[in-house]
Amino acid sequence: MTVILGIDPGSRITGYGIVRQEGCKLTYLGSGCIRTKVDDLPARLKLIYAGVSEIITQFQPDCLAIEQVFMAKNADSALKLGQARGVAIVVAMNLDLPVFEYAARQVKQTVVGSGAAEKSQVQHMVRTLLKLPANPQADAADALAIAITHCHVSQNALRMGSGGLNLARGRLR
Repeated sequence: MTVILGIDPGSRITGYGIVRQEGCKLTYLGSGCIRTKVDDLPARLKLIYAGVSEIITQFQPDCLAIEQVFMAKNADSALKLGQARGVAIVVAMNLDLPVFEYAARQVKQTVVGSGAAEKSQVQHMVRTLLKLPANPQADAADALAIAITHCHVSQNALRMGSGGLNLARGRLR
């Protein structure tokens, strides 16, 4: 049994989702958003740090799966996203949690079947896969999708055996 914390980083809204994996079975444990309603970036990063720390304390995950940084058109937004992402990674590393990274396209491909899927499609598939009564909020759904992706990647790596495979940062090496 493995508990995975998925994080969809953002400087204003950071989504999180927690799933438990037992073999091929996934169980929803929780999800939500860390909302930072202050304008000061350092204060927002502090709130993200506190929020991720609290979630880890509450759910005791075995690892953290997080979305990789993608190139955005707005450099300032990309830098802020990277800082929020870095804060979540630091929390995990300070607590000795392994961190796995996944590209947004890989997450969409895994959960929906198309790397170009819309947010609504991700929400629908997360709801279906985890047997939820309603679609989760978009950022929480993305975080759950990241956790689901980690489950699939790690399960596939196990199926393939140890034959020289090294699952590092969400990628087979």
